[in-house]
Amino acid sequence: MAVSATTEIPGYVAGTWKIDPVHSDVSFTVRHMMVSKVRGRFGKFEGEIVTAEDPLGSSANATIDMSSIDTGEQQRDDHIRSADFFEVEKYPTMTYTSTGVRRDGDRFVADGELSLHGVTRQVPLTVELNGFTPDPYGGTRVGLSATAEISRKDFGITIDMPMDGGGVVIGDRVQINLEVEAVLQLDKG
Repeated sequence: MAVSATTEIPGYVAGTWKIDPVHSDVSFTVRHMMVSKVRGRFGKFEGEIVTAEDPLGSSANATIDMSSIDTGEQQRDDHIRSADFFEVEKYPTMTYTSTGVRRDGDRFVADGELSLHGVTRQVPLTVELNGFTPDPYGGTRVGLSATAEISRKDFGITIDMPMDGGGVVIGDRVQINLEVEAVLQLDKG
């Protein structure tokens, strides 16, 4: 007997959701000087998630303000905004648009296109659906976590600062971590 995907997800709600930036986090980690990792986040972003009746028909899109980067060090943030890295004056946003959703064990993978620094590449996000719940304001919320890894060089961010004795100051591989809470949008029709 076939079981529908929605019955496998407790409390599943189909609908259109607006990302709540106050209760969400868009962050990254990158290797620094070959021995440690620097963490950063973006403070300004927006997006929408559509959960379809069949979860595999769901979609998402997001836009991130690249000038809102925060690594906890103003001088480093200013350098990352410069032409050496993000070139925020020329490329002020990063966008993600899903192109499909598939299952991978008990998680989902959102396949999609990440546009960064004038380059668009396919980037799969591994998604963990954390749940659906009513909120104290009469609305409904969904929570999810997502991760991906990209090569900054694949997006034309090719700066290499060699270190004496080998290695580079900034690694190529960047871990992306998303903690998203979104609010169900009610039809006003």
